Amino acid sequence: MRVGTVPQLASAFQPRPGLREQIDQAHTGHTTVVLAGGGGVGKSQMTVACAHQALAAGTELVVWVNAAETEQVITGYARAAHRVQAPGAVGQDAETDAQAFLDWLAATCRSWLLVLDDLTDLDSIAPWWPPPSPARGGRVLATTRRRDALLSGGGRAIVEVDAYTPDEAITYLSQRFIGADMAHLLDEQAQDLVRELGYLPLALAHAAAYMINEAVSCARYLPLLTDRQVHLERLLPRQADSEGYGRHIVAALLLALDAAQRVDPVGLAAPALRLAAHLDPAGHPDELWADAAVTGYLTAHRALPTTPPATAPAAAEPTEVTAEQAQAAVQLLHRYGLITCEARGGSRAVRLHALTARAAREGTPAPEIPAVVQAVADGLASLWPEADHTNPDLCAVLRANTDTLAAHAGDLLWQPDGHWVLYRAGLSLVNTGLYAAALTHWHRLATDSERLLGDEHPDTLTAAANLALCYSVAGRATEAISLRERVLADSERLLGDEHPDTLTARHGLAHSYMVAGRFTEAITLLEQVLAGRERLLGDEHPRTLSARAHLAHCYAAAERATEAITLLERVAADSERLLGEHPLTLAAGESLALSYSLAGRLTETITLLERVLAGRERLLGDEHPETLTARHSLAHSYSLAGRHTEEIPLLERVLADSERLLGDEHPLTLTARHSLAHSYSLAGRHTEEIPLLERVLADSERLLGDEHPDTLTARKILTHSYSLAGRHTEEISLLERVLADSERLLGDEHPDTLTARKILALSYGAVERTPEAIPLLERVAADYERLLGDEHPDTLIVWEGLALSYSLAGRLTEAITLQERVAADYERLLGDEHPDTLTARANLAFSYSLAGRLTEAITLQERVAADYERLLGDEHPDTMMAVDTLHEWRRAQKPRWWLFIKTWFGRR
Repeated sequence: MRVGTVPQLASAFQPRPGLREQIDQAHTGHTTVVLAGGGGVGKSQMTVACAHQALAAGTELVVWVNAAETEQVITGYARAAHRVQAPGAVGQDAETDAQAFLDWLAATCRSWLLVLDDLTDLDSIAPWWPPPSPARGGRVLATTRRRDALLSGGGRAIVEVDAYTPDEAITYLSQRFIGADMAHLLDEQAQDLVRELGYLPLALAHAAAYMINEAVSCARYLPLLTDRQVHLERLLPRQADSEGYGRHIVAALLLALDAAQRVDPVGLAAPALRLAAHLDPAGHPDELWADAAVTGYLTAHRALPTTPPATAPAAAEPTEVTAEQAQAAVQLLHRYGLITCEARGGSRAVRLHALTARAAREGTPAPEIPAVVQAVADGLASLWPEADHTNPDLCAVLRANTDTLAAHAGDLLWQPDGHWVLYRAGLSLVNTGLYAAALTHWHRLATDSERLLGDEHPDTLTAAANLALCYSVAGRATEAISLRERVLADSERLLGDEHPDTLTARHGLAHSYMVAGRFTEAITLLEQVLAGRERLLGDEHPRTLSARAHLAHCYAAAERATEAITLLERVAADSERLLGEHPLTLAAGESLALSYSLAGRLTETITLLERVLAGRERLLGDEHPETLTARHSLAHSYSLAGRHTEEIPLLERVLADSERLLGDEHPLTLTARHSLAHSYSLAGRHTEEIPLLERVLADSERLLGDEHPDTLTARKILTHSYSLAGRHTEEISLLERVLADSERLLGDEHPDTLTARKILALSYGAVERTPEAIPLLERVAADYERLLGDEHPDTLIVWEGLALSYSLAGRLTEAITLQERVAADYERLLGDEHPDTLTARANLAFSYSLAGRLTEAITLQERVAADYERLLGDEHPDTMMAVDTLHEWRRAQKPRWWLFIKTWFGRR
């Protein structure tokens, strides 16, 4: 099995037995071998040979990853996880899947080879470095031009790669010429030529392609090369050739490029290579060359041969380059060895060597560079699918190519304004769930836009708004709100109160307020947005309907269900009348259904959601994200109605579809995973519930941070599940962290902190950790009595827990005093027959018995047993325990009192 496109071996590949022996020897003592050396020495080709040999030898898994950027590594690992069906990974483009693949490598006994080609950022790749192979059946082979100390860390073996030996260089040329049936080109000047080319595989490849295509022998090629090198001082001064290889490669490249310029389609080779040089060397889609922006650039910069003046025709407009001619130019460059074009390369079909790209960029006339950058940016933007989930591999490649273009273009992508491709790449990161990368991207865009266009330019405001969105997703609500307030203030001042962008900014701030629970401010803003859209666009414009729906959502979130329903019924009716079965109509129906749910109108909720789901399946298809959302909403409504048989299969389908289509870290996937865990809990399926909740917590910690509100909530929910499953050690460990977080983030007396302290104290009691339970319960009791009052239910529960802990510790006088007070309070506040009153009475009877006050214990227990028999029935567990205890006391036998106490703690 192979994952990723393993490149083809170059023509006349030299096996280099000496180098190969070094690699094999290094692998005998190390899982990882790094091939280090300058550009153009053949590191990647040697790695290609190793990969093909591994496949031929029956290696069970060969994975090829372009490692120039960490995101590409993660994407490659995620794809591999999907192929090997690594436990816990079924999606793509997700860090969770990538980590699952590394875990799979660390555990599998299958043979594997992982190639990391062109490592550049060793610090960023460190967390993703492959693990040692447990059965020594796994190997890692990496290539890099880096030569720093980090390479030798982690038990990696370094193999230095240099140019060919003289004999290898001659053999290479000989085999290329024989393969082309041009053996005569290898003449007496061959030794001088390979020396002049520095024995560099890349330079030799350029030279061989030229000589074969032009039928030029070594003796004829050598003076051409020498002459070209003389003129290189301007293009690539010696001090600029940091690796010491560039001049040989550039000279050979320019000769090949000059020749290609004269071949049909004439004059397109040079401009085509300049375009390709601004893209990711690891590859870009072949479809780019059919784009109008690319063919337009080639038309404008085609270098046709000049006609002698005596016969020159009248000046004419240049003939427009067609898509077929552009793709023919790519094939021409491939034939001359300047790029590689492989049909099976998928989204990375067209590749070129990084040094070839560098030489082409440095040879591009300065006045032409802005046109190159514009054409490449326009072409990439045109290839982006409308929805990222429809082609995640293509989107990953487009993001990598956009990053490469931005690195080479500098500020040219901001002339006159920020190019759309920069914004589309940022949206793609958000849509894919790569929030950390998205935050970095939008921060850079906002900074660049403010620097180049000014803080009041519309593009700057757009970038800032998207940065604020990333802050919101990351749980950094304060920063999100501050930035959105600034964007709105600037929009109002520069564009006016009713400009569409101002209304959008106002809506964005309202959303941030709503996320932060500031519903009053959010509603005020949304009412302004709605009024502005009604005034500017009319009552029935789709954007007006959308604004009305968003205001209704906020009403619902603020528990103003009546207003939400009234507004949403109007939106649903207007949408259906004006638009028919339109996405907005279905969205309005879904929102109305959820508002019905808040009002407890479950029958109407379910009927409407079933209709919405059917409409989305029909209109958008089974796998559209909005269809998945409707399915999730319907499952939630089934849960509220107690229809768990229908709910769980629906949620299982939503989760599987979300993981497969959207990736493991998409917000809908995370929500579906949490919902399914909750449903498993309600159904008592704790074995299935807990692994899901553990994954939800891990995802939240990694994606949102340790202190994000969603992370804190996930931690609390998991503690409850551990408790129900009887996993008290894990429960208490997590509860201690929950309490520490609450104290640090919310303060000692915040309600959530008090609750966390109470639950931890009661959990200590449940596992008989009395020395820890008592001081914590005494503190909680004092806090509750002071803050909530003597008669608050939580205060009574804590007193009861403290009394039982006193009993466990043998402090019976204190236990009885407290229990008598609790029992009296329950009788007065809840009545004689309330379950809590009966429990308090039973606890007091036990303490009497432990104190040797059997007469009082028996009298009270007779009342407890009679109440249980009358209220719960003869066969209820509590009735049977009460009766058995009464019989034991009557026989003056010691009761199994601790069973009852532990049962009480567990219920609380």
